[in-house]
Amino acid sequence: MIRSSNPGRSFNLLDGAAAAAVVLAVAGVVWSPKLSGAVAKATGALRPVIVTVDVRGVPSADPASLLKGAEAEGKVAIVIRNQPHGSVKVRKIVPLERRLTILTPDGKLVSTPDPNQKTFGTFDGRFVLEGEGRRSAGGVVFGNQSIKIGAPVELEGSNYRFNGTVTDLRLEGN
Repeated sequence: MIRSSNPGRSFNLLDGAAAAAVVLAVAGVVWSPKLSGAVAKATGALRPVIVTVDVRGVPSADPASLLKGAEAEGKVAIVIRNQPHGSVKVRKIVPLERRLTILTPDGKLVSTPDPNQKTFGTFDGRFVLEGEGRRSAGGVVFGNQSIKIGAPVELEGSNYRFNGTVTDLRLEGN
């Protein structure tokens, strides 16, 4: 039988590893995005955010019915930097018209609707979305991701998946 010269409890390498695992687990829970989102919601830090996303040049056989279907759904799933945010409300979808600009021989600029848009259907639209977010030092945090104008996002509905660009961002309730 081996007797220890120290009658108290001694710590070994295994005890240190277990303590480190516990500390890391607690840190993960405290800094988890869902918990920080819940804390932000509980403290009133979350406010309505209006995000405008432009989608341009998506080939579509019937862009008008695609627009109506997207409006009828009333919500869209949004992916920011390959991280799913969840569903957000669609306030409205504004159809964008493609235009051609021509320089005439006398030096005038003439702008006209693109006649090819009827023949080669493309979907061009401006999605105005509403969700919740909070202001941070790096901009607006929307879906646990910092989002800025110019950021690429994906919008997904039951019948479509679009890549778009954030063109406007407003944090309401300032």
